[in-house]
Amino acid sequence: MFNGIIYNQGIVTKIIKRPKGLNIFVKSNFKLNNKDIGLSVACDGVCLTLISYKKKIMEFYLSNETIIRSKFKYLKNNDVINLELPLKYGTKISGHICQGHVDTIGKVLTIKRIDKSYLFDFEIAKKERKHLIEKASICVNGISLTISKVSKKGFQIWVIPHTFNETNLSSLKKNSLVNIEIDILSKYV
Repeated sequence: MFNGIIYNQGIVTKIIKRPKGLNIFVKSNFKLNNKDIGLSVACDGVCLTLISYKKKIMEFYLSNETIIRSKFKYLKNNDVINLELPLKYGTKISGHICQGHVDTIGKVLTIKRIDKSYLFDFEIAKKERKHLIEKASICVNGISLTISKVSKKGFQIWVIPHTFNETNLSSLKKNSLVNIEIDILSKYV
């Protein structure tokens, strides 16, 4: 489990395509060791299991299911991804409960800078729109955010400068793809 507060990013250094999956290698500043093999890591919001770690490079295996549901089918070397380690008992939860189970891919329709903040408008698949609730939490590329408005094609979010500058939201542009995890409470209610 995660809380969607991003303090780290990683760079994709290598991708190995398999018949029904991918192995990806991500360089980060995490201080891990071989005892951490098997650890869950949120990579752009997708919960992946660490299978190897050498010289600051983490390796993950992605199954076909993960590839189908996430934007990772379009992953390229040098892509920057948001990273989060799992919550520890007693950790402050500043965002919301994020499972790392991505529901769908979202597409950026518009980005508008308004004063110091940014207004993002995303489109998501029609079948997922029924779960969107104004003022509910939503996870975009692993970042805990709040839906400011439900729109015809998806939803809007406001992003403050700190979040914009510390995450890969700053690299998005029109038509960029993102991983979306709808708030578990919204889905079940």
